[in-house]
Amino acid sequence: MMTSRPRQVLLALLIMLVTWQILAMAANLDIFPTPIVVAVAFVRALGRDLPGHFLASFWRVIASTFLAILVAAPLGLLLGQSQRLNRFFAPFIYLLYPIPKVVLLPVVLLFFGIGNGSKIFIIFIILFFQILVLVRDQAAGIRSELVQSVHSLGAGRRALFRYVYLPASIPAILTALRQSVGTAVAVLYIAELFATKKGLGYYIYLNGSTLFDYPSMYAGIVAMSILGFGLYFVVDWLERKLCPWQFVR
Repeated sequence: MMTSRPRQVLLALLIMLVTWQILAMAANLDIFPTPIVVAVAFVRALGRDLPGHFLASFWRVIASTFLAILVAAPLGLLLGQSQRLNRFFAPFIYLLYPIPKVVLLPVVLLFFGIGNGSKIFIIFIILFFQILVLVRDQAAGIRSELVQSVHSLGAGRRALFRYVYLPASIPAILTALRQSVGTAVAVLYIAELFATKKGLGYYIYLNGSTLFDYPSMYAGIVAMSILGFGLYFVVDWLERKLCPWQFVR
């Protein structure tokens, strides 16, 4: 499992900022401000409307993530435990899983409208298939000897679910979330370009393509990056708390 120490992450961030500063100074273009100019715009925006846009995007990601876990994890466990159900649904999953879900956005907008529902749903279906497939495969890969040994102790189906299948599925859920965070935030940006006045996607587009306030546009990009990194960090922290055995060397 790939992990990075905080010092290494900070060093990488510093190198990226220095590189950005050098390239921006060399280019000397309005559309490519230096990180110092962007930092000033970011701090200024914190006292204006940026926090409201950040909270709108944050709520959409959190709601869709919670909904995806609530629906996909039990279904994945069920398919992983039942070969008959898995054989029936596997062809449908095989056909639907590779489809880029963002292409469904116009259809989702038609059915759910321009409110939060469409934006939450499009992220939900991305996370849903990631979690479903990984949890199913994890549950199906549990050694039969382990299941039989727990079953021989008198454990019924509910106990097996609670003490065997559910703990085994947690790493798969967290892995799916880690893999999907970047995609979910990217899709959120696209979804927030349509008929909305709240969200980081709208904020970035408004400042970059309408107001031509490029430092503020980059400030919005930084805010969206913070959102993605924060979610990734939370997933990493949860994995260390819930699955400590994966970090034992």
